[in-house]
Amino acid sequence: MTLKLKRTPGLYLVGFMASGKTTVGRALAVRIGWPFVDIDTEIETRERRPIAQIFSTEGEPRFRQVETEVLRSQVSRIKAGCPSVIALGGGAFVQPANRELIENNGITVWLDCPIETVRRRLGGDSTRPLAANRNGLDKLFD
Repeated sequence: MTLKLKRTPGLYLVGFMASGKTTVGRALAVRIGWPFVDIDTEIETRERRPIAQIFSTEGEPRFRQVETEVLRSQVSRIKAGCPSVIALGGGAFVQPANRELIENNGITVWLDCPIETVRRRLGGDSTRPLAANRNGLDKLFD
């Protein structure tokens, strides 16, 4: 196994929606004594509205743009010497620009779980725009 040291200390949790990024991220941050940042929460704070509203009024491309800007800001903080545990949104890692941002600035951990677990965790949650169509969830998951 080849290990490559990263130049900056960031831990990035990625995975499908409801895979546990926020839950695991909070616990991990407490355990290692680093700040925890949830990118989705940061987006809602910055935009002063829920993600679902950004999707419905401006569309997914605008949301992805804001997501990348918020992630870039957090990576800059990490580069400046503020180690953090970062939970990315479910679709963030799919975006090449986001993968490029975090590639050399820490460790990326993929959290995975079966689609059945995702469905159970989502329950009746209607706040996630890409989960609104439960029939399309399997396709998105694949």
